[in-house]
Amino acid sequence: MRRVVAWVLVVALVLSGLGVVVGLVVFRDAGDTAGPPEQPPTEAAPEEGSADAPDPTLDRFYGQRLDWSACGEHQCSRLTVPLDYEQPDGRTLDLAVLRVPASGRPQGSLVVNPGGPGAPGTAYAAAASQVLGDALVSSFDVVGFDPRGTGTSAPVDCVTDAELDAFLASDPSPDDRAEADRFLQLSGAIPSGCAADDADLAAHVSTVEAARDMDVLRSALGHRQLDYLGKSYGTKLGATYAELFPDQVGRFVLDGALDPTLSTREVNLGQAEGFETALRAYVSNCVESTDSCYLGDSVDEGLARISDFITEVDARPLPTDGDRELAVGNAFYGIAVTLYDRRYWTILSGALRAGLDGDGTALLGLSDAYSSRGPGGYTDNSSEAFVAINCLDDPFALPARRIPAQVPAFREASPTFGDVFAWSLVGCLDQEAESIEEPLDIDAAGAAPIVVVGTTRDPATPYAWSEALADQLESGVLVSRDGDGHTGYHAGNACVDGAVEGFYLDGTVPDDGLSC
Repeated sequence: MRRVVAWVLVVALVLSGLGVVVGLVVFRDAGDTAGPPEQPPTEAAPEEGSADAPDPTLDRFYGQRLDWSACGEHQCSRLTVPLDYEQPDGRTLDLAVLRVPASGRPQGSLVVNPGGPGAPGTAYAAAASQVLGDALVSSFDVVGFDPRGTGTSAPVDCVTDAELDAFLASDPSPDDRAEADRFLQLSGAIPSGCAADDADLAAHVSTVEAARDMDVLRSALGHRQLDYLGKSYGTKLGATYAELFPDQVGRFVLDGALDPTLSTREVNLGQAEGFETALRAYVSNCVESTDSCYLGDSVDEGLARISDFITEVDARPLPTDGDRELAVGNAFYGIAVTLYDRRYWTILSGALRAGLDGDGTALLGLSDAYSSRGPGGYTDNSSEAFVAINCLDDPFALPARRIPAQVPAFREASPTFGDVFAWSLVGCLDQEAESIEEPLDIDAAGAAPIVVVGTTRDPATPYAWSEALADQLESGVLVSRDGDGHTGYHAGNACVDGAVEGFYLDGTVPDDGLSC
């Protein structure tokens, strides 16, 4: 199983008569953007010192300027970086970069990353008007890049679409030896396939290398310091950058933080508890806000009904209005993706109601949105890149024979999803590529203030992780959002939004411990 990461925007569910129609808006590739092309804005002169390389061998990369050209409504370019920073004269990669010019007078560039790992940053930047407040869109050129191995930046290609379909449909918590063997075969094909397709690339898609690329991007944008918004995994990327380049840290916001000190098991256990908390909040809302909750009269009854439904789909997949069935893996992902945002709860209700009535169409659509699958296949490689990057950063895995001993602790954390998160510990068993980068102890000593935003009932990045990262960073400042869903900025909380935007716009550092 992939650890679930919400970078997809699921925006509408329309119930019509007895049918269910799911409306899904996903971030498209930059070249798909409609609308009349705009001319690239006049470029400001590079700031003094922006082209200085950390090592003379990298001068040719730090001396480059981005050649912007119109791509739909935005501007696009390519950034050249070395595949291996220890061999800068060797193979290079061209990374995709997209810029949304400020709608008002720009005060600089804001580089954004939505998380993943594996989500294309160009698509996130292209959606700037949806994911950022008007004040930031007006005042900053919003810039996104596809990190190495993702999107259109030398994307890893590990398995066929049919193989990925089979993996995502498979039972992520095998019930018997045959299911376990099938799950191990399908999950193991991804990391081994990445290395088989391009062994050199598979060994150089680490977070540390992506952070080094981000400094080359800073230089190419002509800035001495980098202003950055990273969400979810983007917080790990940002914290890594701050550790490597503390003097280049400008105004950094890390939203929905990962705790870099945690082991893979601790991360999985924390996410198991987080998704259980989110699901319980959803069912509680159903029970308390409706006269007759479709799941039952109590929270425990509702949770049991959802667990029973997943078990039933495992035994008998549901038909859909297409040629694919809703299998148990798809049912899990379809439910999980809606727990990232309270606004998606109505979508979950419609899809689950339909599923309980025997129609898996809506849940399959949600699962497809999670994995970036369109009618004709996958629209990006985010599922494969997720595995390639995570397993290169930390190849830890447990053999299948040791998973049953892990299950009790995971079930205690999450009676509904615990088995799934326990079995995800086998995900990197077949990892072949090895990183040359050593793990970092992150404190970003000497960096300017870094704002860390945590949400109290965040399913994917539990609040305690944001507390921990803010504490580990020498200049960390914690802003807390009391609420549901993944990440806190631009989630309907005026207190958080004001603190973040005030920090970016005029440098006002929020009070450490601000509670919103």
